[in-house]
Parts: sequence; C-alpha cells; structure tokens
Amino acid sequence: MKFDVSSTALLSRLQLISKVIASKNSLPILDSFLFDLEGNKLTITASDVDTRMVTSVEVMNAEGAGKFAVTAKILLEPLKELPEQPLSFVINDDNLAIDVHFENGQYNIIGQSGDTYPQQKPLNDTYTSIRINAQTLLNGISRSLFATADDELRPVMNGIYFDIQEDSLTFVASDGHKLARLRNQSVKSAESSAFILPKKPANLLRNVLVKETEQVEIKFDENNAYVTSHNVEMVCRLIEGRYPNYNSVIPQANPYKVTIDRISFLNALKRVSVFSNAASSLVKLHLLETQMIISAQDIDFSISAEEKINCQYDGAELKIGFKATFLVEILMNIASEDVIIELADPSRAGVIVPIENEENEDALMLLMPMMLNE
Repeated sequence: MKFDVSSTALLSRLQLISKVIASKNSLPILDSFLFDLEGNKLTITASDVDTRMVTSVEVMNAEGAGKFAVTAKILLEPLKELPEQPLSFVINDDNLAIDVHFENGQYNIIGQSGDTYPQQKPLNDTYTSIRINAQTLLNGISRSLFATADDELRPVMNGIYFDIQEDSLTFVASDGHKLARLRNQSVKSAESSAFILPKKPANLLRNVLVKETEQVEIKFDENNAYVTSHNVEMVCRLIEGRYPNYNSVIPQANPYKVTIDRISFLNALKRVSVFSNAASSLVKLHLLETQMIISAQDIDFSISAEEKINCQYDGAELKIGFKATFLVEILMNIASEDVIIELADPSRAGVIVPIENEENEDALMLLMPMMLNE
C-alpha cells in the first residue's frame, strides 16, 4: 500500500478525533489510530470501546487498499512540529512496516493489523433519527454540560438528557443541586423520544461542532447513538435508565422576583466569593427594595467581603445563601444582559432565567439554596 497526503490535512483530522483515546485502555490496540485506505479516501478511526470517532481525508497517488493501525502518540507528536508539506506513506503489506517520507527526512514505524481493531455494533431496526443544526446542538450541549453530575450511584445524572418532542428539543442536565434546561423550538421530530448522552462524548462533540455550520444527523436506539456531521461520525454508548421528571422539581410560582444586570452580578460574585469558606463556597444574598447585598466570610481565616449592587426588587426583605461556584457557572451560561432570579423563601430553589431568550430558545436554570447560620 502507498499514498501521499498533506501533513496539515492529516494532522487536523488526527487531532479532531484523538481526544477520544483514553490514557489507559483495556485493549492495547486502542492506543492506536485505525487507518482504512480505499481508493483516494483514507478513513481514520479512534476509540475507547464506549465511544468511537471516525473521519476521513483525501489522499493522492494511492496504490492498494487495506487496514492498518498506528500508535497515536508516535504519529501525532512529530506531525505537530512539521510545517505544511506532502507526506508519502509506504506500507509493507507483509510485515506492516511503515515508511513516511517527507522533504527533509523520513520516519520508520511498525504498524499493527487493523483486523484486530474492535468493530462497532450497528443500530437495531427500530432506531430513531433527528436532524439538528450544528450550532443549535453545540449551544445546547455547551450550556448544559456544566450541570451534569459525577454520581456512581445514579449514572443517569452523569449525562445530558435529550427530551425530543414533536415541536421541540430540550437539553436537560442536573446534579441534584443545580439544573439547566434549554428548550429549542426550531427542532422538529416525527415522534417523541429521548436519550441520555454521557459526559465524555458530549465534550468530544462540543470540540467537533465548533467548526461545523451544516446539519447534524443523530440516529439512536436503546443502547447507542450515531452522530454524523460534515467532518466526523461519532458513535457512543448511551447511558441506560430512566431520567427523573425534571419539570416536577421546577417551582412554578415563586412570588419574589429580582431583576439584575448579569455581568455586574457575575463580577461581584467572583470578587466576593474569594472571601468565602473554601469548603462551602457560601455567599449570602440580602435583598432590599433597590439593592442586593452580596457577602461572604471565612471565620477560620477572619476574612469577609460585602458588595452592593443595584437591582429591581419589590418583595419583602429576604436573605438566602447559595454556593458561589454554582451560581457563577449558571450566570456564565446565560446569554442575556439582564437576568431574573425568582425566589420564594431561603429554603426553596431559586430559578434564574434570562430577560430575553435567544431565537427559538427557552432557557431556565435552577439552584438549590444553602443553609445560613444566622
């Protein structure tokens, strides 16, 4: 086998899928990229058993066809330092010795047989399929991923729940303390369905979708999902189980509403939270008629901080505590200039929504309060 390929084109494809490779693999061959040459198309695969990413690159002067595997690190590291130039690959079909020739030198690598690389199971005949704009999918994943859990006892919470209805797609993530719900009305489906996308493939998709502008197709059954974009196909094992009824935990009638500038609130929180207890990250919000007083203290180190911000609030005086790190994450994943914080009392969840939603979107964040020792 032999073929010529652009060094930067090959590197960009390898980097796109390399993050799926785990640092420790149960099968040694999963430390490698799988190459499959057919005509002038070189298909490249990387996998960690649960998740698989496939991309392709056009090659020139191809002779022969077949599969071979190359250790990822041996190929990636030198390619990162090479300037753009053609690479000539010559593969000995008998012993899989690989010679890579370029302008100033050559690399000699020993490949492995591609026949031992794990194959992907196909979807069953009753799979569901939806098409979604790449940037809509990126937005939904990026702004909900922060709320996913790391809970071995409740694995269904460790991913993003895709709730597909005929007139909308809702991205939901929660760890029991915070919740993100992003509903998009631009996505239509012939039938209602749902699946839970694990955290690692969600992160990998986020990296891939940044440069995508076209539609993405998602096909899924009870166990696996195939996500196909212009550049990459990702296959991943889904989280099995029933996702909790997320709508039931969202309070519907919070009487107190605070309207506040998001950036001012976010920056003040970042400053004040430096003075909070490192273990709890507790900040107190004291709501008055036209002001919010944000305060934090760490008794162990005898430090404290307090800042006042203007806001619109016409309820009774209220003090409530939140974990600052969670509140900062929520505010960073809302796009609106101003936000509304809906509250009932210091023991019930606060709901945070943008004043203006983006087109076709309905965003809602929820955060459980922390106990104040007063």
